[in-house]
Amino acid sequence: MQHFTAYLPDESATLALGAALARAVAPGLVIYLHGDLGAGKTALTRALLRACGHQGTVKSPTYTLSEPYRVQLAGAPVNLIHYDLYRMASPEEFLDAGFREDFDGKNICIVEWPEKGEPVLPPPDVRVLLTVSGAGRTVELQALSPQGLLCLDRLSFPAG
Repeated sequence: MQHFTAYLPDESATLALGAALARAVAPGLVIYLHGDLGAGKTALTRALLRACGHQGTVKSPTYTLSEPYRVQLAGAPVNLIHYDLYRMASPEEFLDAGFREDFDGKNICIVEWPEKGEPVLPPPDVRVLLTVSGAGRTVELQALSPQGLLCLDRLSFPAG
């Protein structure tokens, strides 16, 4: 599946999508999250992390730019790194912080506000677009690489 769209009527649907994504992701995956402030990017990431077994607090990396987590996928430990580039003044900050080294084909990297890191940010495997729609949100997932296609093929969530 190259493309997936669904309507998420409430927060529980967003959390369910995060859990479904947790079952579909694999080491090395790069996911870009697009959406306005309050569209649900951090909520989706938080749900994914919880479904991967993370028990502690999931903080928005708005000020730290990055928050690393150690999670279990198929019984194996994996680093999942959540980025929020909203407050980044220039793409050079991304390079200066050494973040590019995290995109090593082993870590799962989830990036909010990826447009702030262009053109130095590595390309995504999956692009997620969240749009506020009435009381809920519309979500669109696009596979942009062979690994992204595999992720969306594994995704089990009702399309809408």
